[in-house]
Amino acid sequence: MKKLLSLLVAFGVMFYLSSCGDDDDGTAPDLAAPVVPDPSAQSAQVDTDITIDFMYTAEAGFASSSVSATGGSASVTTDGTAGETSGTIQVTFSAGSTAGVGSVILTVVDSEGDEATATAPVTISISPVPTIAGIPTAASIVEGQTLTVPGPITLTSEDGFAASNAFVLQVDGGTAVDLGVMASASSPLELTDVALPTEALIPGTYEILFTLTDGDGDEATFLHILNVEAISFFTSVEEQAPEGSGVFFLEISGSINADYELPTQGTVDDSQEDISYYVLAGRVKVTNGATFTIPAGSVLKGRTGTGANATALLVTRGSTLMAQGTAAQPIIFTAIADDLTMEDVDGGDLVGSLAPTVNGEWGGLIVLGNAPISASAAEVQIEGIPTSDADGLYGGDDATDNSGIITYVSVRHGGSNIGQGNEINGLSLGGVGSGTTINNIEIVANQDDGIEWFGGNVSIDRALVWNSGDDSMDTDQDWQGSCTNFLIVTPEGSAFELDGPEGPASRDGGFHTFDIGTVYAGDNIGNLVDWDGGTGTDATNAQLTNIYWYGIDAAYTGGIASFEGDGSGTSANWEATIPMGATLGDIFNDGADAIVTEVNENQNTVGVQNDDMFKWTWPGSDGTLDALGL
Repeated sequence: MKKLLSLLVAFGVMFYLSSCGDDDDGTAPDLAAPVVPDPSAQSAQVDTDITIDFMYTAEAGFASSSVSATGGSASVTTDGTAGETSGTIQVTFSAGSTAGVGSVILTVVDSEGDEATATAPVTISISPVPTIAGIPTAASIVEGQTLTVPGPITLTSEDGFAASNAFVLQVDGGTAVDLGVMASASSPLELTDVALPTEALIPGTYEILFTLTDGDGDEATFLHILNVEAISFFTSVEEQAPEGSGVFFLEISGSINADYELPTQGTVDDSQEDISYYVLAGRVKVTNGATFTIPAGSVLKGRTGTGANATALLVTRGSTLMAQGTAAQPIIFTAIADDLTMEDVDGGDLVGSLAPTVNGEWGGLIVLGNAPISASAAEVQIEGIPTSDADGLYGGDDATDNSGIITYVSVRHGGSNIGQGNEINGLSLGGVGSGTTINNIEIVANQDDGIEWFGGNVSIDRALVWNSGDDSMDTDQDWQGSCTNFLIVTPEGSAFELDGPEGPASRDGGFHTFDIGTVYAGDNIGNLVDWDGGTGTDATNAQLTNIYWYGIDAAYTGGIASFEGDGSGTSANWEATIPMGATLGDIFNDGADAIVTEVNENQNTVGVQNDDMFKWTWPGSDGTLDALGL
């Protein structure tokens, strides 16, 4: 037992001496392993790089690091410093192309070989890409025009816009054109009326590629197909027989689909001969938003034709007619058989070679707009134009639509027939808005109506209709405008045919007005006034005020049909000269006699009083109006 105890004591002493020996030789004790806390959760977009900072402590001093990743790749950008006991290691993580969850794992090793590992979870999402909206997929322009996109073109970019060339276009892969979107712009951004540099393009089809680039380089593209058309109307200046007469005319056919002003001189063989008149060959259309300008004193002659070949000047919706004649130099539309020239007009001779009763030689003047109508639909086809021609549509929602200026214009010998009961009026106004200026108008010898309104809001001041084959003035589809200071002379239909709204698309709260007018009835008149009492769901909403009626044949029995229609407009203040042997009630029936005062011929106090107002017209210049006491 003593021997065992001695051994234990000896062992303890040796252990003690050994421990004392370590202290004595200065060897340092073991240090704590390195510590690397997990960074906060990270976010990255696919195919992009992010940096992650890892903090570490290493009592034994930093020795090395390594990194691995899932969902992408990682590399150490800024490493720790050897021997440092604390610091920051920066890691770059390159996200892959698939959205999901990834991670970055950093391992730090100290100088004693001890390790510590930290993990940064990474949510990988798809990068928001910019968007382009509001550009049409295709459009057509005419050679020489600039394409304007009305917009709004909406550009959306969660990452902001690129610092330069953020929104560009390329034509057929050519040089990029900067459309001027600034990096400081807010998203979404709306652009309106963007004019694109297309005026130099020759006729053909082009691919216009729009590219939007956001702040981190993502792109959105939009492909637009642009068709550039050649100007499709043609002009030819020719010498008219007999040879050597020196009479030149310019012929126009097809579509005027770019701004065009009629020249006053020809260019045959580089000559500068004065043009004597212009010829309309077939249905000439002003389309594509073009403006057609006719100089004062012009004479335009329609070629003879019927059906689909009927000649007419058609101003389509969105296009403009600038026909600004003067009292001294009116603009005259007539038939090809008429020998009237611009030289005649310039000399004050306004009477051509055809009699004032010759009609149906060509079509007429048709103006269409975007103003509201009351018809079977919001837009319908104008009469006188085949339904196969989509340019014959009219109607819209812009009551102030502007189709141009028509002043001191005479339309003669028109009204050719394109089908059974489908003639062309002297002046047809389909859905024409109040922004259009029309005054000093003359219609002579039209086979159908003189002036006909189809809805719209346009007004006319100073109009003369002479020898219309049907109605002098006809209203349809709830026209809401006025006609003031007018003369109607010897119609074969009614002086007025007043038709009300049609179909379900009625207009509320308005009516049309004829004010300050004189009617010389003549022997062949149908009705003085034909109010339509039952068109559509409502009767006609029209009023006639300050009208003088005379020249009524003693045998007249037409009366006043459906007097005042639905009464929306109140007619009043009529005066009339009654033929011998007739009574006021014989002529003005259905209660109309209550608003009429009988007067001696041309002793009227209402109606047109200004003798000079129509001196510029055919009957004003040849003495016809004077003979009628007008």
